[in-house]
Parts: sequence; structure tokens; C-alpha cells
Amino acid sequence: MFALTYLVFLAVANAANAATIPTPGRVRTSLNDNWKFSRFTNNPDSLSYNSLKPWLLPQANLFITGTKYPNPSASSPGANIPYVQSSFNDDTWQQVDLPHDWAITGPFGAPGISGGMGRLPTNGIGWYRKTLLATADDISGTKSIFLDVDGAMSYAAVWLNGNLVGGWPWGYASWRLDLTRYLREGNNTLAIRLENAVDNSRWYPGAGIYRNLWLVKVDRMHVAQWGTQVTTPDVSEKEATVKVVVQVENLGGAAREVDVSTRIYAVGDGSGAEAVATIKTVTTAVAAGEKRFVNDSVTVPNPRLWGPPPSQTPHLYLAVTTLSSGSAVIDTYTTRFGIRSITYSPSNGLLINSQRVYVQGTCNHHDQGALGAAYNHRATQRQLQILRDMGANALRTSHNPPAPDLLDLADEMGFLVLDEAFDCWSAGKTANDYHLLYPEWHEADLRAFIRRDRNHPSVIAWSIGNEVQNQESALVAREAIELQSIVHSEDPSRQVTSAMNAATPDHALPATLDIIGLNYQGEYGNYAAFHQKFPDKMIWGSETASCISSRGTYFFPVHSGNNNRYSAVGSSDAAARYISAYELADPGWGDSPDAVFVAQERFQPWVAGEFVWTGFDYLGEPTPWGGQGGSRSSYFGIVDLAGFPKDRFWLYQARWRPEKAMVHLLPHWTWPERVGDVTPVHVFSGAEEVEVWVNGVSQGRRKKSGKGVYRFRWDEVKYQAGEVVAVGYKDGKEWGRDVKKTAGKAAALAVSVDRAVIDGDGRDLAYVRVEVVDDKGTMVPRTNNTVEFSVAGPGKLVATDNGDPTDMTAFPSASRRAFSGLALGIVKAEKGAKGKITVTVRGDGLIREGEVVVTAQ
Repeated sequence: MFALTYLVFLAVANAANAATIPTPGRVRTSLNDNWKFSRFTNNPDSLSYNSLKPWLLPQANLFITGTKYPNPSASSPGANIPYVQSSFNDDTWQQVDLPHDWAITGPFGAPGISGGMGRLPTNGIGWYRKTLLATADDISGTKSIFLDVDGAMSYAAVWLNGNLVGGWPWGYASWRLDLTRYLREGNNTLAIRLENAVDNSRWYPGAGIYRNLWLVKVDRMHVAQWGTQVTTPDVSEKEATVKVVVQVENLGGAAREVDVSTRIYAVGDGSGAEAVATIKTVTTAVAAGEKRFVNDSVTVPNPRLWGPPPSQTPHLYLAVTTLSSGSAVIDTYTTRFGIRSITYSPSNGLLINSQRVYVQGTCNHHDQGALGAAYNHRATQRQLQILRDMGANALRTSHNPPAPDLLDLADEMGFLVLDEAFDCWSAGKTANDYHLLYPEWHEADLRAFIRRDRNHPSVIAWSIGNEVQNQESALVAREAIELQSIVHSEDPSRQVTSAMNAATPDHALPATLDIIGLNYQGEYGNYAAFHQKFPDKMIWGSETASCISSRGTYFFPVHSGNNNRYSAVGSSDAAARYISAYELADPGWGDSPDAVFVAQERFQPWVAGEFVWTGFDYLGEPTPWGGQGGSRSSYFGIVDLAGFPKDRFWLYQARWRPEKAMVHLLPHWTWPERVGDVTPVHVFSGAEEVEVWVNGVSQGRRKKSGKGVYRFRWDEVKYQAGEVVAVGYKDGKEWGRDVKKTAGKAAALAVSVDRAVIDGDGRDLAYVRVEVVDDKGTMVPRTNNTVEFSVAGPGKLVATDNGDPTDMTAFPSASRRAFSGLALGIVKAEKGAKGKITVTVRGDGLIREGEVVVTAQ
């Protein structure tokens, strides 16, 4: 038993992304590779959700507490459709690997798809087919074979060998189907149908099986789906209580007795196979077709606590639960968790392990830019690394459950997560959004979501909704009460919020919630009004700022204050659809970062922090140009769609990482048409003083002019070619500097890569950054040269981008126009490849090309 547990520990702790994770009694295998796919813009099979619903609704029964949905007595539909038959010839279909987003390859301008949804062809019906091989042991009657789907957009229905097994309509849900009774020895045909309507979202939802797919083989007696709950009700530096609840499921034909034991291991502490604590073995009998809970707790001495950097460390533990009979291991189930305490203080904000942690968070949609909604581990890791460098310590999953892998990364990196369920309840925001599913599916969707995510230490609170309609109504308050009670019943250890943009302190909705979450209200003084009304509730800004800008573009004159509307003079070029990167403009409902910082500081310490809208630009919602002929992606991001930081990045870094010796000045200094014109210089830095020189002439040394000022401004500087230098000082000593030089004519390309070595698994990514430079190596900030990517060796170009919301070039294109001097290429290795991948970039009209080498291993 000891040796088996050690192997499990190593498999899970060191091979989280392996295709197959073996554990004694349980095998979980990736089903991501080698699918056949076809998309249809017209219905090819005469099916619909309404015709399939009677066979899909019973899947919700495991997650609802009231009246169960009956199993239909009639034969299930779809058995005669060619696509579900093993005899169907799918040679003409596209071969794809999962996760897969059928819409991201474009083209832009898809008929009927709004700018809000990104103008990409998400609509239609998609069919996926794959052959599964089953052994005699698989169908022996002693095993259960499950299909686990992390996410499929949307209205999924699954057939195995022509039999409708079930499905799940909500595209953001994770769910399981039992394939056992339809499986046969040898080849089996698995077919999955998805259907996306137009107007099913306010942002780009993606399309297809866009998260991971798994095949799970276990004994008929096993730990149930999401069948453990680990909590740490008492935590100190000396010891911690770890409570483990295990749900044992018996899908066999007879009652069985089983021994349940759990050992706790510290992940990554170098202690090898030694358990830090063991929960005593409990013997329980489970009747056929039933489930039983086994509860117990254990004390972990000298616990290594999970907490957010930089003041704390995200230590992790692993609970290894074993079901056995005598010396035979029946099932092994692993649960990664953290030991930490959370306090929601009305007077002092959020406390993790009794330490106040100011929430420096961003809201984030689920797409990964040019890769679309198809989950990729490296793409998500890169996004989080960029946010961490800025100083962010928290994420809000706007406005839906994320891929479960994102929470794994958050656990490892120490991000705090506000885990959000819904964008709407019974009242919708678009014609075909979640309000159509809410009456029959909200309980099952919410309970499944909580059970899936509740063991993640990164999750610090649950959000049941975002800016739901009719926040003043009694109906909405009743819906909130129901939803919050569901969350509490599944996880009493965390508090619940809903992001409110319209509710007032006197409305019923905020009174129902554990945490007051305010969208854009704090900047107008409403923090105080809500705090006075609800002195026993923690408050934070669940959505703040909504500042909009286009990276590297600047317009004049510059507003004299630190907040502006995008429609005001100097803030935008409406014809070109660009917004000034002086980072002062908001769309009307939000504010500049500066104004938000003022409100946050004004109400310290009891305001717990903020979640900025947004960390990254995202596909869809191109406010203010979402109409006909408008842009493809948002302007809200602190970082653009390609992952290039906007100037705002350093404004947040100066506030969120004040200890970092950093000076950032703007704008660029290539303005041949502005000689002698006022061209304001702004500096973002945590320095106490900053001095600016233009061509060696000081423009003055300035201090931050007191509380509430977050940028240094020289609004009277007149442009002349040359260089502008900003030097920051702290304690009277130079602390950092930044230089902008006037660029000459574009002459060459400076090419670099984020990582020189990647895995040769066909999924790991290298991000190639391209700068257009002059003959002295200075980036040319206003160039739009077209660059062409080519790849030699065992790799391929996945996508290109430039962060320009107006660029309608399809993402797979090897040709990409530079935007504000930058372009991006995303490269991966061929599956199973090893060796050197050479990426060459050539520029239209440029003398010198650029090249980088990436090694696949």
C-alpha cells in the first residue's frame, strides 16, 4: 500500500499534464487527439435541443435536490443519423486535436455575428467523431467507463455506437457521462454534436470542444465524480485541521464493503514518500446503485500555508484517498489542496492566514487571443505571468466557470480567484444566452460548478452573477437567495457575492449577499453608502475602471485632468477606430485607473480591493466601435490581445508593485509633424521624484503632489526630434530611468522569443516578438510594415497577431501588419518532435530580416 501511494503521489505531483495519469485502480486518459470534425451552417440532421432535451435533462438529476427529471420511455433520437454510425465515411472531414475552437480561424465578418461576439463564425452545428478501443476487461462488468468533458460550446449531445448517451447544454459546464453499457469490445464510434446560435453571448464564446476531454476507467466501486471535499477549518502556524469528506459510489449490482483511507502529502517539499498525516481507515458498506459519505479529519503539524505572493507562499498538499478490500486496491483518488484560512472583514478587507491582502485583481474573459477559446496551458500560463509581473494577485473569471486547468495554475502561482458562475439569471441579455437554460439547469450547473472547484485554495469567494437584469426587483432578490443557498449547501467555507452595477443600498439584492461587490459604483462614493447600510459585510470593487486605449497610439491635445471620456477632444481617432494611449479615457460608465485609485484609497482599509476591467483585451465587445464595420476585439485590456502591455500596465505596476525600481515614460518620441507643438510627457513610477530632459534640457524635477496623484505630468513640453529621458529618484538617489528616442526609417526586424526550449508535444508554445526597428535598432513606433513568418524544422506557425483591434486578417495568416511597431507569431512543435525550429521573419520593404531558433525536446 505504501509503495502504491508513493507512485500515485509522483504521478499527480509531477505529471499534471500527462496524456495518461495512472493511479492504482483508476486510469484517466486524454481523449484530445485524432478527431474528425465538420461544421454545418444549416441543420444537417433535423435535431435540436428541444428534441434532445428529454434525454439530456436526466443528466442533471445528480445535482438537483427536488423532483428528478424522468428517463424517457421512447427510443432516443439520432440513432439513424449517418454521423453516429461506425459505417459513416468521414475521410473528407477535417482532422483536429482537442481542445478545438472551430471559429477562431475565421474569417472575420461572419454573417449574422455581431461585433460584440467578435465577428467570427461561432454559429452552426459541429459534429465530432472518434474511434475508441475497448478491451475485454473494459466490458467485463467490473469496470465503469466515463467520458469527462471539461467544456464544449454548446448544447452537447453524445452518441456511442449509435446510442444517445446524454449530454449537457451549457457550454461552460464540466460534466460526465457513463459510457459503460454502450461500450463493446474492439472499436467503438464516439460522436458528439454541438450547436451554437447567433446572439448566444455578449462576448466571443468560442465554438467546439474547446476544453480537455478524458476517458476515466474505474472499478464499479469508486470515489464519485468530484467526490472529495477538503477543508481546513482551523489553521495556525503550529497546526492545522484538515477535514476530508469522501463520497463513495457503487455502480455494481450488489452491495459491497470497502475500506476508505486518506494520506496527506506536502507537494514539492522534497520529503519523498513520507505522509505528513494519515486519516484513519473507515470501513463502509455501500448498497448497489447508491453513494455514501465518509467524513473524518486529521491534524497536520507545522503546516506550510497557502497564500498569495509576495508576502506569502502558495504551498500545496495532496490528499490521496484509497478504496481497498483487504490488500487489494480498488480505487485511488487524488485531491490537491492548500492549507489556509480566509477572513472576510467588514472593517479590514480580506485576510488570508490572518494577514490583510489587498486585492489587486483583473477581470478576464476565457479566450486566449489568436488561439480563441481553445484552452492551452502555456497560453494561460503566459497570461498569468504577465499579470503577475504587473503586480496582480487576483483573478475574476468573467462571467462564467473557467477551464479547470486555469485554477490549477492559480493554485500553483498563488493567485486569488473570484470564481464566477453566471452572466444572467432568468432575464437574458441577448436572444439566445443562458436565460433560456436557467429555469431547468441553474441548480445543476451551479452545484456541479461548486463541486468541481471547491478544493482549489485559490478560490476565495464565489460569484453567482454579473450585472444581472432588474437588480431592483424582488424576483432577482429571490433568485439570489436561492443561488446563494445552493452555494452555501455545497461549500459553507466561502462567502458569496454578485457583481452589482445598478443596485442601491436600499434594494433587496445587496441585503441577500455575503459580500458587497460593486461594479463602477465605488468611484462615485457608493462604497461609503453601502458600508453604512451593511457594516457587517465586506466590500470590494468587483469591476472597476473600464479604461479604453489602443497600444502605442496617442492623440492631442491631452486632457488636463486625470480622467476623460473617449468621445472628448484628443482622446480618439474615430475614423481609424483608435483610442489614445495616454490612458485617461473611459467609455462613460467607468473611470481612468487614477480615479479608481483615488476611490480605493479614500475608503481604506475596509474596501478589500478591486478587479479591473480587464487584464487582457479579448475577442468581442469592441466598445465603442462594435457596430457594423467596427472592430473585432476590446479596448479595455491593460495588455493587448497579442500580450503586449499597453502604457497602462506600468501605471498599475507603479501602484501594485511600489517597491519595484521602475520608470516608464510616454508617449513615443517620433512626431515629425509636431515640431514645436505641445506634446505632453507622462511618467508612471513608484519613485518619489522624477526629472525629465528633452535633448539634455531639463523640463523640471517633480514630486508626486500628494495623496491621490499616481502619474507625473509635464503637460507643457514641446516636441523636438532627439530623445526624452525620465529619471526617477527615491531617498535622493536615482531609482530608475526610461528613454524614448526619435526613430528613423524602418530598416530591419528585431526578433526575440519568450522561451528558447519548448516541449515537443504538439501543444507547448513559443511566442515570437517582432519589433520593426531603424538602422540603429530603435523601434519605429508608427510603422505598419507587413511582416511574413516562415518556419523551418519540426514545428509550425499556429497564429499571428499584433494587438490591433481593427485588424481583420485571419489569425492563422503568416502575413501580419505591424501595429505600433510590433507583431507576434505563435509557434509550436510537431507532435513528438525533437530538434531545432527556425522562425524567420521578413518585412515588406525592410533591408534586414530577423530569425530565432526554438528547440523542441
